Amino acid sequence: MDARSDTGNAKTRTAKLYRKDMPDHRCPFGLKSLDMLQRKGYEVEDHPLRTREETDAFMQGEGVKTTPQAYIDGKRIGGYEDLRAHFGLAVKDEDAVTYTPVIALFAVAFAMALAIGWRMEGPVASLRTFEIFVATAMVLLGLQKLKDVESFSTMFLNYDLLARRYVPYGYVYPFAETAAGILMLASALIWLAGPVALFIGTVGAISVFKAVYIDKRALKCACVGGDSKVPLGFVSLTENLIMMGMGLWMPFRVYVLQA
Repeated sequence: MDARSDTGNAKTRTAKLYRKDMPDHRCPFGLKSLDMLQRKGYEVEDHPLRTREETDAFMQGEGVKTTPQAYIDGKRIGGYEDLRAHFGLAVKDEDAVTYTPVIALFAVAFAMALAIGWRMEGPVASLRTFEIFVATAMVLLGLQKLKDVESFSTMFLNYDLLARRYVPYGYVYPFAETAAGILMLASALIWLAGPVALFIGTVGAISVFKAVYIDKRALKCACVGGDSKVPLGFVSLTENLIMMGMGLWMPFRVYVLQA
């Protein structure tokens, strides 16, 4: 495959695209390929494959196993990922680890905390805003786990010390984290939310520290669900330490400072 970019003279060149466009299935990668070619300035000769028979005949004739298939100046480039590589764009590695989900989640949680703080009396950048940020992050993290509790519990068993001794803990954890975050947002039942956050945060911190820094294991973190590609490490440890801090701080603020 020629990996050189064709952007320099793309406006003078043409491309052909064969993609599935059936009544019950309009291939999204075919649409992405069509859009990419057009945005690169190509005049696209589009060939929608309307039936299964038409699709099978095309793949058999071209000796390919998938669609879409793009051709530039008569040369087959391939599918959507092949097109991206051809134009010098990043190609996603399905097995690569990434912090993107965690960064996105905490960024949204922080933005939500600022938005709530904006509507509250007092300065936006306040201790209460930070409390809201952490509590919101706990709820969002719990929600990611609740999408597929079974998958989360399976990944969780790779490193959590308590879950390994008592498997049901992996099923309880998402609900406990979410509930503690919601109660902290409401400043309600802190006598319950604080100890829960402190407990799961402490167990989590010890488990991550042992797995990463003592056993030197390269694992993925279940913090954003069982399909996570986030590496287990410093970020995971920090999340648990912050949860521990909230578990200590919230009861102190509510029952000591405000008493």
